[in-house]
Amino acid sequence: MSSETDTGGTDAAALVVLVTGMSGAGKTSALKALEDLGFEAVDNIPLSLLGSLVALRHREPEAGAVPFSVPPPVPPLAIGVDIRTREFGIEKLLDELDALSARAQTELRVLFMDCDDDELRRRYATTRHRHPLGQDRPLTDGIASERSLISPLRGRADLVLDTTGRSPGDLKRMLQGHFGGGRGQVLHLFVTSFSYRQGLPREADLVFDVRFLVNPHYDPELRPLTGQDASVGAFIETDAGLQPFLGNLTALLQPLLPRYAEEGKSYLTIAIGCTGGRHRSVYVAERLAAWLNQGGYPVQLVHRELDR
Repeated sequence: MSSETDTGGTDAAALVVLVTGMSGAGKTSALKALEDLGFEAVDNIPLSLLGSLVALRHREPEAGAVPFSVPPPVPPLAIGVDIRTREFGIEKLLDELDALSARAQTELRVLFMDCDDDELRRRYATTRHRHPLGQDRPLTDGIASERSLISPLRGRADLVLDTTGRSPGDLKRMLQGHFGGGRGQVLHLFVTSFSYRQGLPREADLVFDVRFLVNPHYDPELRPLTGQDASVGAFIETDAGLQPFLGNLTALLQPLLPRYAEEGKSYLTIAIGCTGGRHRSVYVAERLAAWLNQGGYPVQLVHRELDR
């Protein structure tokens, strides 16, 4: 892998993101968000043209052309592919990905957009669009068939983004964190607070439970506030278990984060959960993000239940 993977492009490997996944999971929104981040976006070209499209980005100057003293930057490229793509076949697509990965001047990333079946059904019902594999059979059968068909592609993905319960703004923020700046060997971190009642964040790599801390919810004056309010933070600070937990958490992460970066991981999501996702998890996520920022890591902080 090239040591220079800025989205602005250099004489090193140019970034190509292949965006795929379940129909209705947000591929089109992801392409638009990547376009806003400076990518050139192309959707649903025939599979046989993938290699040619990528090759054009490193085409040699024509004979007689005046060469640039400094080559113009190669913008990153986002390519949308799904089961509607002409010539689509899972084996053919996997072969194309292997061929693209072998190109010396290309850094290929596969982004797989996913969503749970219940929400996919709701989205299709709302838009009244037909599922590509559900033309002559029930929607649920079409979704199930597609999931089975493309499961090997999900396993090939470098990044899986689950859009269940996510707004387009949420998706754009996630893509901004993953692809919105020079990455190289820098590990970009996502810290999110959440409510266990609403389920685990599907994108989480590491999950920590802070439900053992004293709960401000039971104080009538603190209940309507959040972990971002000073009085809530002061209340949680009275718990004798807070500081040992934070100390152990940072002691665990300090040696792990450089190792993740050394292994080539460019993004890591750390989730902090409590019962309601408004007080304890928010406060601890804020403390953790501040510590990570002090360590020099780019951090994106999201409070899932507060942002809904």
